[in-house]
Amino acid sequence: MKNRWISLAIGPLLFLICLALGGDNMQVRMIASVLWMLAWWIGGAIPVGVTALLPIILFPMLGILDLKATTANYANPVIYLFLGGFILGLAIEKWNLHKRIALNIINLSGEKPNRIILGSMLATALLSMWISNTATAVMMLPIGMSVVSLLGDKIKDGKAGRNFGITLMLGIAYSANIGGITTLIGTPPNLVLASIVSDSGLPPIDFSTWLIFALPLVIVLFTSTYLISTKVIFPIRLDKIEGIGTLIKQELKELGKLESGEKRVLIIMVSTALLWIFRAQLNKIEWLSTLSDTTIAILASVVLFVVPDTRSKEPLLKWQDTEKLPWGILLLFGGGISVAKGMEVTNIVELLGNWISQNSTPHVFVLVLIICALALFLTEVMSNVALVSVFIPVSFVIAQSFGLNEMQLAIPLTIAASCAFMFPISTPPNAIVFSSGYLKMGDMAKTGILLNIASIIIISIYCYWFIPYFF
Repeated sequence: MKNRWISLAIGPLLFLICLALGGDNMQVRMIASVLWMLAWWIGGAIPVGVTALLPIILFPMLGILDLKATTANYANPVIYLFLGGFILGLAIEKWNLHKRIALNIINLSGEKPNRIILGSMLATALLSMWISNTATAVMMLPIGMSVVSLLGDKIKDGKAGRNFGITLMLGIAYSANIGGITTLIGTPPNLVLASIVSDSGLPPIDFSTWLIFALPLVIVLFTSTYLISTKVIFPIRLDKIEGIGTLIKQELKELGKLESGEKRVLIIMVSTALLWIFRAQLNKIEWLSTLSDTTIAILASVVLFVVPDTRSKEPLLKWQDTEKLPWGILLLFGGGISVAKGMEVTNIVELLGNWISQNSTPHVFVLVLIICALALFLTEVMSNVALVSVFIPVSFVIAQSFGLNEMQLAIPLTIAASCAFMFPISTPPNAIVFSSGYLKMGDMAKTGILLNIASIIIISIYCYWFIPYFF
């Protein structure tokens, strides 16, 4: 309780000190507001979604933005794209489609430890493309723990058994983080980028372009994560684990055959994905020219509340199912967009960007490398949504000052913000698997630091070479 009160006090204290020392001008007021929000986001004094509401209180009072302009940020179209993705994820979870997909992938892996880990990671990454990485990690954790428990005494005494348990748990967390990068709805930073790009008057990022661009990078990140974890940090010297196949088959048997509701959710999920992928082609049809990724997401959501399950005759989703929606993340999203807008109107973005430009190397690759490293290590201790909301507008100004395409810095910044591997506090999937009891802080930090370095290099090289071809 004492620590909580200290965490609560730090934010307002920094706010007042900044106002007292900085003088009375709009930029100081904005910086003071950001310091308050960052202090509460980092300290975790109150839920992140509640902290994200501070702009509605502070911005009108401080004259940064009026109430209408501030609250408009919480109704940004991209937030509704994310809402639609969340609702689709709820349906996938409700009808156990996610578990069936995961178990079938692991079932194909066989009984060799490394293949089991690879199968678990692949299942996690594929699911994280479509449902939140937090929900994916929650679903995969009990499956992973069931697999690990078959090792019995080896987990306690055998190094190989312990390495298997650690690597499987880490693989679930890291794959949940990496998999979300693949699609615009897979992780909040991607949608923050899409929103800021749209609001800046730049060509919008569509679902299919992002998917084609991000997929090869995700494959490389996924492969490097698997190899570093299983071959370098925690090598596993077990030839075969008897009983894994039986366990997975038993789980699949309990699920039974695809129910009608499950089939219909699968059809809606695949149809939504296809509409997202081929939207650019559909826009060429006159009466579909206004079709957007957000429209498709909301259409899928409405259909899920309309289409019934043939057995129960009830809709695939009911309103009470939405109690599980992460509403706080949607508020966090709106708060992040508000911060970005506030920094823009108070000219802080331009000033900060110009200062960095004057003190940075003009070489594009080195600049990308620095941006990646900054984003990745900062997101270890703060919300990645808050991070990208603040720094994407800054990256635009830096890019412009060097005569670069704005995307050349904004995209690596955004992707790096999803690659926090070192600490349980870095991302929800990290915290979820840490709760399993199979990991120590040192296990995650030791693996995470190598993955962080590898990710910075991989993201920088890939973005430096390929962004100009896609954006």
